[in-house]
Amino acid sequence: MKSYKINSNRIKKAIICKQVNSTIIDKQIKRTYVPKAGDVAVFKVKEIGKHTRIQSVGGNNKYILPDDLIMAVFGNRYATGQMEGHVPDTYHTTYHILGQGGAIGVLKSMHEKYESVGPTTLSLVGYVVDESGHVINTKYLNDETIANKPISLHTNSKIILSLGTSMDSGKTTSAAFLARGLKLARKKTAYIKLTGTVYTKDKSMVRDYGANISIDFSDFGFPSTYMSSIGELLNLYESLLEQVKSCNPDYIIVEIADGLLQRETYALIHNKKFMSKVSGALFSSADSMSAISGADLLTNLGCNIVGVTGLFTTSPLLINEVSQKSNYTVLTGENLMSKEIIDTLEKKLNYSKFENKMAVNI
Repeated sequence: MKSYKINSNRIKKAIICKQVNSTIIDKQIKRTYVPKAGDVAVFKVKEIGKHTRIQSVGGNNKYILPDDLIMAVFGNRYATGQMEGHVPDTYHTTYHILGQGGAIGVLKSMHEKYESVGPTTLSLVGYVVDESGHVINTKYLNDETIANKPISLHTNSKIILSLGTSMDSGKTTSAAFLARGLKLARKKTAYIKLTGTVYTKDKSMVRDYGANISIDFSDFGFPSTYMSSIGELLNLYESLLEQVKSCNPDYIIVEIADGLLQRETYALIHNKKFMSKVSGALFSSADSMSAISGADLLTNLGCNIVGVTGLFTTSPLLINEVSQKSNYTVLTGENLMSKEIIDTLEKKLNYSKFENKMAVNI
């Protein structure tokens, strides 16, 4: 193996690499090795496009410039309002930053609003390896997420899903507002972001609004969850649940990224084992029509809707449309951040014990 150590002061390390200590770079295998999601590599910045910064290990955003060296990982991304990209199965002369937290891949499509800017491009310097020459993979630094163990998803806490019609429909904001209301009601709350692409803004926001503990998939080395199997997602979820049990939360808010039709979200809400542990769901939407139709979809799956919320609640007219055309409870930001939200939750959750007809088949 032809490898060399690189001066760590020369490298801008992305937050997904926070547990990576090696600075041994193997350049010889860069054309022959087929990367997997989570594989760590060093890249050289070629041209700046959409991503002008990366989120560093400390959580702050560092500007990047042409010829800078960055340590990041290969990962997939699905973001309807931004881009889709994949881990390539062959060597490429050009790679793209797919996410500011350090997910790197090859762009497949980009939202029209970014086409004039284009992606930030990189070249591969080499893979980061351990002393034995094995490529380091951030997902495999956490044995418990890949161990072949029974998945129980057991918890004594009430689990509230934060779901929505799409990205930017208000899921994280609604989760943060709910965490604030539960804190004012003197309830312990944990927040888990189960799916998405690495970037800690969401879990930081919910923590700041009142969650006693706030974690996400990237804490177990996942640059993203896009293209993960349902088994891998459930295993990851089991590990995340174990982490938040330390604060003995009354409620666990679990956010699932993107919309109900997205690959992993669709798989989770149609998985009976996953849904059987859910007490209720908060559904976010940007408009009245999708608020009702999305909540209807979940209701037909047997999910207890504790309230519909999101961007549409900033419009009194849209609120009236949902209230007049459905039986769902509309929860504004003010409602969610009030300590009285606990009364709404407990009423909805207690009622569902008698009315929920979802078949449980574990």
